[in-house]
Amino acid sequence: MFELLGIPPQALFGQLLLGLINGSFYALLSLGLAVIFGMLNVINFAHGALYMVGAFVAWYLLQYAGIGYWGALIITPVVVGILGLVIEKTMLRHLYKLDHLYGLLLTFGLALILEGGFKYQYGVSGQSYPVPAALNGGTNLGFMFLPFYRGWVVALSIVVCVATWYAIEKTRLGSYLRAATENPKLVQAFGINVPVMITMTYGTGVALAGLAGVMAAPIYSVNPLMGSNLIIVVFAVVVIGGMGSIFGAVASGYLLGLMEGLTKVFLPEASNIVVFLIMVVVLLLRPAGLFGRER
Repeated sequence: MFELLGIPPQALFGQLLLGLINGSFYALLSLGLAVIFGMLNVINFAHGALYMVGAFVAWYLLQYAGIGYWGALIITPVVVGILGLVIEKTMLRHLYKLDHLYGLLLTFGLALILEGGFKYQYGVSGQSYPVPAALNGGTNLGFMFLPFYRGWVVALSIVVCVATWYAIEKTRLGSYLRAATENPKLVQAFGINVPVMITMTYGTGVALAGLAGVMAAPIYSVNPLMGSNLIIVVFAVVVIGGMGSIFGAVASGYLLGLMEGLTKVFLPEASNIVVFLIMVVVLLLRPAGLFGRER
């Protein structure tokens, strides 16, 4: 069927794989954004910069500590999460009672500071990060060639997204978090330390961005602009899925990644704007997003 359209199957499935890989990063980053907005009502514009910081932390660990990819997968989210805890306790905590715009402006400023600092140190050239030896190579599936590392990225992102959704929607801790966003005084009356929960929520959200940065390092070059090039698309994904919707962020991330890949096959010149066109249509038809709740 694809030959009739003049498209080799290898080209089609290759682009779909690229779209699925991009969708994996869209899903992970939009998941962190949705967690932070859904629990804290903060539009975290620093998310892309923290994703970039995660990639650089992995690169630092390899260059200066000899700690490779597998160690970085564990250490980097912890480091970025701790940075998030510091940001929340020293800055964001003072803005919760103010308009959302103040939080957006603060995190936007933080993003500029982080990107500017790394750009001053490294310029805009990328730093290479090797694919781990265990995931080198690939396999021929007949209709396409699947690099092992790309397959690993897709599988790991799905596991992390499902685990995060389950923790928030199906566990007691998740129910406490959701209740704290609706009525923090009532939850605190039951002896639960709501400020600590809020701080840990922000730290967890940005830790997901740090994890995505480690996963992206062997695929994309580690450079100060990698977050700013991605965050606008991720915000569009969150809006399409529904602000604060965990399932919407994940589902929209993967679907829009695949849609982007298909567009590169059939209409390459529109591939860079297809996500934003879909966002406009969704906002016109359903302003709360595909999976968001009408207020």
